[in-house]
Amino acid sequence: MTPFGGWEMPLEYTGTIDEHMACRTTGVIFDVSHLGTVRVTGDGALDRLQAAFTNDLGKIEPGRAQYTHLLDERDASVLDDIIVWWHPGSPDVFDVMPNASNTDRVVAAIGGDDVTPDRAVIAVQGPTARELAAAVYPSLSAVGRFRVAVCDLDGVECVVAGTGYTGEPGIEIAVPADHAEAVWQRLAAGGLRPAGLGARDTLRLEAGLPLHGHELGPGITPLQAGLGWVVAWTKPDFVGRAALAAERDRGPHRMLHGIATEGRRPPRIDCRVLVGDVAVGTVTSGNYSPVLGHGIALAFLEPAIEVGAEVEVDVRGTRLPGAVASTPFV
Repeated sequence: MTPFGGWEMPLEYTGTIDEHMACRTTGVIFDVSHLGTVRVTGDGALDRLQAAFTNDLGKIEPGRAQYTHLLDERDASVLDDIIVWWHPGSPDVFDVMPNASNTDRVVAAIGGDDVTPDRAVIAVQGPTARELAAAVYPSLSAVGRFRVAVCDLDGVECVVAGTGYTGEPGIEIAVPADHAEAVWQRLAAGGLRPAGLGARDTLRLEAGLPLHGHELGPGITPLQAGLGWVVAWTKPDFVGRAALAAERDRGPHRMLHGIATEGRRPPRIDCRVLVGDVAVGTVTSGNYSPVLGHGIALAFLEPAIEVGAEVEVDVRGTRLPGAVASTPFV
């Protein structure tokens, strides 16, 4: 167990690599109850979210989920990256899912009710995860990618979304807290292996997915992180739009890239990225890739550095040779 965002969370059960490979080959379950849930309801709920977030909920409809950002008004840095679950059949009911430590910030921006203590969230992930889960709870079979449904699990009403953070197919189940243990145990008995935060982090890194506090956060904009697709420029306004438009017009001063290094020793956060003896960037996340068998990293690099460029990563005085790589790695 380990402290994380104010919660005590499972770091590993049988080992990070073992759990990582189980997710890549079959299916696992994660306890991700540390994610926040802010329920926004009533007249004006849609307008409040549209005015706050970068993406456009007008592109989707009830029964769908959408990835979006909340920006700082001053410099357009990402205060939080968020998934919005739009309840099916309910044009004015939304569950906004912030990161662990950002729930209060999101409530301050959009209002709503913090219902995080009332539910647990179980992420079911992996190439056979949906089939294994549906064999236990048949109602889960109807939840497609980025769809949202209300499912009956042994008489308990749960909100379920076809979302995840591993690069694999899967769903996330918001279950009333009093029933979470029973649902977890039934899914585990159905062949889904428990996995912890260690595997969750190596999986998201292989998938090239950003982590708030590393690839997103103070001073980091969606454009620098390569997430311009999250920004709906057709919307008349959202928090931070003017500052982000100014950066768009002048061009970001750095860009997020993947780096693949040689050998098993991994790059680590804050390591310098070098071309020759010139520093061209900094690693934001790095680890050993269990699938690829070598080190991988995400790093902010100077805009002129392109995919395929040969680089070195300085890890405590040892230079790891590598190359700028496209993401996802896996």
